[in-house]
Amino acid sequence: MKKFFLVAFLCICVNGFAQLIQVGPQFSTNITSVDAKNFSSDHTNTGIGFAAFARVNLTVFYAQGEFGYAQTNFSVFQDGRGETEFKLSGTDATLIAGFKILPLGKIGNVRVFAGYNWKNYSDISSSNNLNSIGFERNNHSVLGGVGVDVWRLTFDVRYLVGLTDIDASSNSEIKTGVTNLSLGFKFL
Repeated sequence: MKKFFLVAFLCICVNGFAQLIQVGPQFSTNITSVDAKNFSSDHTNTGIGFAAFARVNLTVFYAQGEFGYAQTNFSVFQDGRGETEFKLSGTDATLIAGFKILPLGKIGNVRVFAGYNWKNYSDISSSNNLNSIGFERNNHSVLGGVGVDVWRLTFDVRYLVGLTDIDASSNSEIKTGVTNLSLGFKFL
């Protein structure tokens, strides 16, 4: 009888823990635009990413951490030189805090959130050498967005505003603005 009560207690604890902490994979696509000074124009391009996330749920508040890999693409054009497409990829880490604003019962909820994102570009390549840029490898951003949880799926739309001038040279400035769409699956 003691074993029965122990097993029942453990089942209740595991169920409660699964509601408190959720983990899983996350896949994303992003559209990167840049605010580039000393360039006549810039173009948006798309990139991809994947990460693992862990979420701590409280009644209406939640916190989430993500760690993974992301790729960012954008182009700049300078008169007299031409257009250069840049591909930056590397480590991506995000911390989010948010509120569940619309409960959907046992199906899920609608969320709003804000947070911080850090990228470390370990691979930087360009389509040509027309516009040479010395890149700052660390990029810091703030973000805001909305998300929906349905069953074990999580869908987020977020916008990241780059705080770091990723052009390390002193004569120009490039800051990123990234629209990110992500789809995740909660194992727990």
